[in-house]
Amino acid sequence: MRISVEELKAEFKRVLLQIGLRQENAELCALVFAENSRDGVYTHGLNRFAKFVKSVKAGEIKQDSVPTLVRSMGALEQWDGNFGPGIVNARFCMGHAITLAGQNGIGCVALKNTNHWMRGGTYGWQAAEAGFVGICITNAVATTVPWGGTTATLGNNPLVISVPRQGGHVVLDMAISQYSVGKVLQYKSYNQELEHFGGYNGDGNLTKDAHAIAESKRLLPAGFWKGSGLALMLDLLVSVLSEGRSVKHMTEENTEAGVSQLFIAIKPGNEEQVSAIVNEIIDFTKTSQPAKPDEPVLYPGENTLKTRVKSLDEGVWVDEKIWEEVKGL
Repeated sequence: MRISVEELKAEFKRVLLQIGLRQENAELCALVFAENSRDGVYTHGLNRFAKFVKSVKAGEIKQDSVPTLVRSMGALEQWDGNFGPGIVNARFCMGHAITLAGQNGIGCVALKNTNHWMRGGTYGWQAAEAGFVGICITNAVATTVPWGGTTATLGNNPLVISVPRQGGHVVLDMAISQYSVGKVLQYKSYNQELEHFGGYNGDGNLTKDAHAIAESKRLLPAGFWKGSGLALMLDLLVSVLSEGRSVKHMTEENTEAGVSQLFIAIKPGNEEQVSAIVNEIIDFTKTSQPAKPDEPVLYPGENTLKTRVKSLDEGVWVDEKIWEEVKGL
């Protein structure tokens, strides 16, 4: 079924106010959850909302906490999220990185002791909408197997890179595993097989079986050894720069509370020249012959924009069962 973005947001806000979030935090979180579903990221929109509410009620998310400055080093700052809502902390930190970039050309905010930011792309879009290049990284509990290993000791640490562009920003929002945990669970809920190998089964063999991957909790790094190395380096970056918790601590405690994140904003040069360069690269990429005639080559973020337009025209697609569960909260 499909419902309007406004109805989705209003229902989220109702629940969040009911469990005690301040007006401004409830407004922001409801907006981001609604926009995530609007853009087709259902795993971090409606489908994730009940889990967020549960975390607030359990005290894992300190609903009244605000980020505090730990150390300022010019264009680089360290902040403590104080275990507040991840969405609120992330929006603040990217906004502050943008302010620093406006003053210095680049702004970098390293954040510790925060919580899940939901869709990382949200903050890449935030930077691009403000006219800045954005880079965002977070670490997470270990769900990914390092190359040469048999047990998960790497976080599926998302990487977001965004570049502003008239006519459609370019926004890469990728998990380090071939499929994110949320996507695997989505395939599992619909009893669908993955299109490509996504992880290992209980016997240690590569599989497309979402049920087997969810049970083994062994995701396949994208690019095999390359993804494995990238996941490790991203954890190093966010943990070292924020002086916060690494994947080891979260995994030992079996919780994603208190993650470390990094938000970078970069002010581009001459707008006209930058626009010409971006369009040149996008246009050249699209000259590639499509593998399937009815599926054109897309740049990162293009499919998101198409889904957004459809959602605004026809309503946001929702899983009716999950929607009813949220309305009952």
